[in-house]
Amino acid sequence: SQVRLLAATVAAAGLVLTSGCAPGTGTTSAKTTAASGSVKTDASKLGNVTLTVWDQEVRGSQNDEITALNKAFHEKYPNITIKRNAQSFDDLGKTLRLALSGSDAPDVVESNNARSQMGAFVKAGQLISLEPYAAAYGWRDRYPKSVVKLSSYSADAKTFGSGNMYGLPQMGEIVGVYYNKAKLTALGLVVPKTWSEFTSQLATIKSHGETPLMLGDLEKWPAIHVFGPIQGAHTPAADVQKLAMGNTGGAWTDANNKAAATELSDWVKAGYFNKDINGSKSDTIVAKFGAGTGVFLLAGSWNTAALEPVMGEKLGFFPPPPVTAGLAPSTTGGTSLPFTTTSASKHPDAAAAYINFITSDDAMKVIAKTGNLPVLNSAQLAPTTGAGKDVYAAYGLVTTKGNLLPYLDYATPTFSDTLGAALQDLIAGKQTPEKFTQTLQADYGAFIGK
Repeated sequence: SQVRLLAATVAAAGLVLTSGCAPGTGTTSAKTTAASGSVKTDASKLGNVTLTVWDQEVRGSQNDEITALNKAFHEKYPNITIKRNAQSFDDLGKTLRLALSGSDAPDVVESNNARSQMGAFVKAGQLISLEPYAAAYGWRDRYPKSVVKLSSYSADAKTFGSGNMYGLPQMGEIVGVYYNKAKLTALGLVVPKTWSEFTSQLATIKSHGETPLMLGDLEKWPAIHVFGPIQGAHTPAADVQKLAMGNTGGAWTDANNKAAATELSDWVKAGYFNKDINGSKSDTIVAKFGAGTGVFLLAGSWNTAALEPVMGEKLGFFPPPPVTAGLAPSTTGGTSLPFTTTSASKHPDAAAAYINFITSDDAMKVIAKTGNLPVLNSAQLAPTTGAGKDVYAAYGLVTTKGNLLPYLDYATPTFSDTLGAALQDLIAGKQTPEKFTQTLQADYGAFIGK
């Protein structure tokens, strides 16, 4: 979903940049480097280099971070000049495909890791595998496997979630449960330790005249972030990974997914949500929750910036609890758009040094300093108070010990629209849980069949 991706791309780099390089020798050099595994990691010895970097870090603190990191990179390596092309998320998505096929392609680009973009670029041979650089810089030791998967494809792009690493993200995000601490305490409840305890609390909250869950799904994507954690409570993480990554194996129509759809439908029928879900904007409902309506909000961590200023100490956050007490949680989550190196770049070593710099431990400190969620070291860099502390802790726990489940709209190039519309129909009672899963399987099956 667009909003999710916008909110989660925090950190990056932007320096004093130049312009792109034509393909040809650049393409050959990049592919030869990747194939040979011979890389140069001392950027100060690469000669005078100009890197063109396309990013979408244009909002507030995102731009601040880019400026700071790019400035620091240029100070450390004055021989490398970066020509930055910053665009909005929407604009980057529209222009990148054409740019990568042109004669003046950039060196480094932020690419949506979904099949519709990164997958397509990998298949077209427009991005290089970063495996030699991952080995040289120790990126696979630095990044958890659950995060690396989201930037990995087989060389033919048929398999998503394994194979070669094609990019590195800077920011993390996680879907969890925001809660009103004052209301939960007044109801005599505490943060639940299991999924069954959580679902039983919904009934208790409803019986006391409160709205258990808040949701606005006019845009069609927010309900995906509600269904994802429910699915995670019913479906083994390995199965969710297969389905969400659009790889062969598994079916949306199995008993586990039907159970997840049934639970969401039952929640709606029981009145656990606010009214007019499908007709309410997500931001409107988030604001209502912030103003004191409802007890729980099952949503992405990017909402902290809007909620904490208005709720203060009343705001808390926890990951969806596991089915079995004591186990690490599984929930939907992801990363900001990964930074990748194009096959057209004449300077893949410099590009890799740049990506390494803006995803380093020091870079994570810059990200955290501005109140954003770094993809690495979140536990150590967490705020000491407030909901931000809870969010950082939850992300660290899920990415290191639990299961960070992919966004379900990754499954096929058209799955975001299919799933979004089907969830609205399920919520409105226009589709049964069984029909809902059949709708998803039709899209998924057609894609897998190709």
